[in-house]
Amino acid sequence: MAPKKKGKKSGKMSKMTEEERMAYEEQKRLQEEEMKKKKEDMLTQFLKDKLAKEERATKYNLNKLNHQWRNIMREAKSKELRKEIEILSQTFERIVDRKDATIKSLAKDLQEAEEQYAMALRSHLQAVDSLFDIQDERLDKLQMDYEEELAIIQEEFDSERALMLEQNGIEMNDIADIMFAMDQNFQDRENDARADYESLCDEIKNKDMEEKHGIRMTLLDKIDSLWKQFDQALKAYLSSTQSRKNEFEDYKRRDDHAAQEIDSQMRRINKLWDNISQLKSKMAANAKECELRNKQLKEVSLSLKKREDVAHFQDLKAQMNRLRERERNNFTKMTLESNGAMKELKRQNEKVTVILKLAEMCRKLETEEEKVLPFYASSLTQEEQEDVQTAMLEPGYEPLAQTMHEYSSLENFWKRFNKVFLDKLALDKEKMGLVQENQQLRTLLKQYLDGISVNDEIISQVNPLFIVNNKTNVKLNVPVTDPRVQRPVAQTIVEAAHVVKHVLPLK
Repeated sequence: MAPKKKGKKSGKMSKMTEEERMAYEEQKRLQEEEMKKKKEDMLTQFLKDKLAKEERATKYNLNKLNHQWRNIMREAKSKELRKEIEILSQTFERIVDRKDATIKSLAKDLQEAEEQYAMALRSHLQAVDSLFDIQDERLDKLQMDYEEELAIIQEEFDSERALMLEQNGIEMNDIADIMFAMDQNFQDRENDARADYESLCDEIKNKDMEEKHGIRMTLLDKIDSLWKQFDQALKAYLSSTQSRKNEFEDYKRRDDHAAQEIDSQMRRINKLWDNISQLKSKMAANAKECELRNKQLKEVSLSLKKREDVAHFQDLKAQMNRLRERERNNFTKMTLESNGAMKELKRQNEKVTVILKLAEMCRKLETEEEKVLPFYASSLTQEEQEDVQTAMLEPGYEPLAQTMHEYSSLENFWKRFNKVFLDKLALDKEKMGLVQENQQLRTLLKQYLDGISVNDEIISQVNPLFIVNNKTNVKLNVPVTDPRVQRPVAQTIVEAAHVVKHVLPLK
């Protein structure tokens, strides 16, 4: 049969074309791969089923072993727990028996103590009753003694009262006589004292008039001398400030002149602005005219055919452009200079205003001494001052010397400025010292407040008020040499009894 099938297949294959044969072989190969894949899937499924069955059996066996092992452990643990329960029950019974015995002994002691308390209470009540009886007897006796002594004292008091009333009447009569005599004596003394007082008042009044006349004469002399000194000081002040007054008037005239110049420059600038606007309008009109002329010239140039006429036209056009450019440059330069002049004049005006305001403010803050003597006395000698004056009068040859010579009029200003600057430096230095001292005092105050306050944060830190052997445990920022915080030197004091007892016997 097999050879027949093979023959049939070979006969069939021989009848197929090449493409059909390739398709047939491809189909056959696919069928074989599919059969192989099915076999592999069946084998895989069989192995998975077998593995799942083995896992179920393993899990069942493990559960069975765990169940049996738990039973064994449960029986062993129950035996141990029974033994422990028996031991604990025996121990509990023993403790209960001990506690019962203790309770019985305590109950017996309590009963004995109650009997003793009852006996003590009865004896105490008996003693209290006896004390009450004794106290009543003693009070009765004291009452009787008190009444007897009261009667005796009343008798003595009545007798003494009668005697004292009698003596009081005698003494009152004596005192009335004495008062009458003293009134007479006082009246005589008062008359004598009044006469002496009137005579003394007359003497003092005469002496006071003489002293007042003498003081008036001396005061008039002093007033005359002070008035002369004042006149001299006024003349000296006027002579010393005459130059400053002249300078002020000169500066004032300059300021007025500058203000007038500013006004004139402003008016001039306004005129220039008007001229500029007019020139702009003229330029616009000229531009229109130039455009018309250019059109006409172009038409003329087109009509002209000769080279000489064309060259003449080009020369005229170039000359007109040059003139227009020069006028534009001049106009731009004039505009820039006028703006710069306006800004400079405004700046100078503002600067002068600020200087005058500052001068007025400083003048209000000047002291009387600075008003009278505005410049400090020079420390140079007369010869050195003369040398300086001659050097200042000599013209300088270098640019810096010439500049300094121009500003020689500000010498007094620099003197006042240097004086104020030195005062400022001195005040700054004093302020720094006071600030440091204030900081040190604040530190000491903070340490003191931290020392007297009580909270967790302060207690956990070093306490500045805790002193042992005259030493604190905090480093102070104030030096110890400062007498305000310096501690007094400890002095050793020996008592006289110690010296007598221990030192003198040795000698």
